[in-house]
Amino acid sequence: MQQLSPGGVSYGDWEHGTWNIQSWHQGESLYDLWQPHRAEGASSEPDLGEALSCAEAVAALHATGWAHGDIQPAHLIISAEGTALIDLALAHGGDIPAAYDFGYRGCLVHYESPEISRSVLETGTATPTMAADVYALGASLFISATGLRHVAYPDDASRKAQRQAIVDGPHRPVNVPGVLGKLIEAMLSPEPADRPTSAEVCKELSSGH
Repeated sequence: MQQLSPGGVSYGDWEHGTWNIQSWHQGESLYDLWQPHRAEGASSEPDLGEALSCAEAVAALHATGWAHGDIQPAHLIISAEGTALIDLALAHGGDIPAAYDFGYRGCLVHYESPEISRSVLETGTATPTMAADVYALGASLFISATGLRHVAYPDDASRKAQRQAIVDGPHRPVNVPGVLGKLIEAMLSPEPADRPTSAEVCKELSSGH
């Protein structure tokens, strides 16, 4: 059994191929925690402290030189001890032995950035980046607060059609109130260079908290 940085991931081989084990974290997903904000007639701004804890979890990973590659509300687990960013199976950054290094073919499309979707459509693969993680975090905050995917497409659309909708844009209007809404708008910029970094997201949320 071997350990992979970032910590909490062990991996190895067995008769059917490779495996990895990651730490278990107890708590509520971001989507479940923010359910009251999606109720009919709800208008309160989601808790900035909870949003900050999610951004801090992403920023902590980025500080190690790794991109997550699969940020979604179900992978942000919030508890009294803080927020854990789980499911590092698609993480990209450090040295990975060739036997355990698989091509990245995108993630759950609802949270993909335009550049990831475009690359998967054109080549079948992409490279996870920190900028794409920031986009995915913005999409995660948006859907958790509103119940809406960041880009509109039919529920029964194929993955190819979903990705094309993300590439073609634009994203839905961000109707989340206050500081969080303005920040989500910036995080969902179609141009990676125009998005704040995860550290900048933390700074903005800290100043508004």
